[in-house]
Amino acid sequence: MVPLLLVLLLALILFGAGFALKALWWIAVIVLAVWLLGFVIRPAAGAGGRRGRWYRW
Repeated sequence: MVPLLLVLLLALILFGAGFALKALWWIAVIVLAVWLLGFVIRPAAGAGGRRGRWYRW
């Protein structure tokens, strides 16, 4: 009975980790897309002739 519970617990942990990693991949892809879009639609040139930054840092 104990080995069966350990196997089920291990399967549950691995399933949870797999789901979390897949969700993190989707989040990373979305962040990358937003970051790349920021270079395309960043503000026009201000005083001094340099283009503005679309991010704050």
